[in-house]
This record gives sequence, structure tokens and C-alpha cells, in this order.
Amino acid sequence: MPPTTLTLHAVPGIPEIRPGDDLVHILLTALDANRFVLAAGDVVVVTQKIVSKAEGALIDLATVTPSTRARSLAEEVDKDPRLVEVILRESRTVVRKRSGTLITETRHGWICANAGVDRSNVAGEGSEVVLTLPLDPDASARRLREGLMAASGVDVAVIITDSHGRAWRLAAINLAIGVAGMLPIDDLRGRPDRFGYRLRSTTVARADELAAAAGLLSGQADEGYPVVIVRGADYPRGDGAATDLQRPPEKDLFR
Repeated sequence: MPPTTLTLHAVPGIPEIRPGDDLVHILLTALDANRFVLAAGDVVVVTQKIVSKAEGALIDLATVTPSTRARSLAEEVDKDPRLVEVILRESRTVVRKRSGTLITETRHGWICANAGVDRSNVAGEGSEVVLTLPLDPDASARRLREGLMAASGVDVAVIITDSHGRAWRLAAINLAIGVAGMLPIDDLRGRPDRFGYRLRSTTVARADELAAAAGLLSGQADEGYPVVIVRGADYPRGDGAATDLQRPPEKDLFR
């Protein structure tokens, strides 16, 4: 039987993260301060921002010299050429462009605005420091999971999230860009529904569902809860990767 209760616990007390910080130690310290003990099956959902900060993925635009291509593209989309240079460095290809909008495929394979390069929750108003996505979010998730399991002695999953827009819907939602300790896709094909009909094509993006649920607490502005523990979730165990969620080119009908 599937669970009938799911609980989300935002973890207070996570400080501002600096390059080189030990996220495992910081998270365990915050959990201990809140008298929260990890349990087997918990999903630790962590925002990309604190992972990128700990890994030093900060770039001061004052240090960036834009290329000829970046300058040309910046004129087309009305963006800072230095920012466009950083976006191009983080991208495989430019997918769509128009004034004010630049959609790219990141070097990880994600389709999102500005290759995930962001200014929010990075530095104060007027700062020229931007933050890129982690070099390898799945590897980052695995390191977090290994550290948490070694310290707690319980089997947990880890999801690293980022907020992305969607091609056919307005506004952003939290999605999984790094996964460890679970399969991000729950394959329901062959399972009967309530009337005995066997599902033929149903697969569920379980990691994205958990990421979106955690986003209700972690937020996008000044909430200050970059870590959320999900307890009671039914998810497929295994050694999956968030990149398993990417649609392969031969199944992409829209590019």
C-alpha cells in the first residue's frame, strides 16, 4: 500500500554558505540543534544554491572579458555581455533567444534560462557576482549522501534542486538536477490500475515530484530554508542519476 502521510521538515539554522564549507557537517549540526534525527528512507532535499556556493561556483563579472560571440548575442537579447559570456561557457547550445530571454542547454544537458546562471540569493543588490550550477550535481548528491550515511548510519536519498521554467507553462518550479540513493523515475508500466487495466506507458518523475514538494518550504526569495527533509515518501531505491530524467534527442519532438 502507498503511504497516506508525507511530512516535510525545513531545517532552520543553515548559515550563509562560503566556498569550501563542509555541507555535511553544517547540515548535521543544524539537525542536531533542532533535535531532528535522520531516519532510514528520508529524502534530504538541498537547493543548488548552497551546493554551488560550497563548491566555489561564484564568478565576479568584473573579471569576465566577453568574447565576440557573447557581445553579438548580448545585443540580440539585451543582456550584459559579461553575463552572456558566462552563460555560453556553461552551455552546450543556445536553444532559443529573444529580447530579455536566453534559453540554453547546459553542459549537463538541462534546458533552462541562462544555463542556470543566477544572481538571486547570491549577493546584495548591485553586486556583480553570479552563481553557476555545480560542475556535476549527481556527483555532489552522491558525496552528500555518503557523508550523511557515514555519520548517521541510516540509508537516505539526496536530491539537489534548481528552479526551472517549463516550455508550455508559466512560472518556475523546483526540479531535481542531482540525485543519489534513488531512481529518479518510477516505472509503473505493467502495474494494474484500480480497475485491473495494466499501465502501458506510465512513468513518473518521482525525484521532480519530491523536489517540487520541498520547494513549498525552501521557497525562492528570503525564506532561508535551503534544506528540507522529506519523510514517508514512496520512491524507488537504486543508484540513479538526475540525468536519467533528460529526454533523449530521438524522443524530443520540440527542438
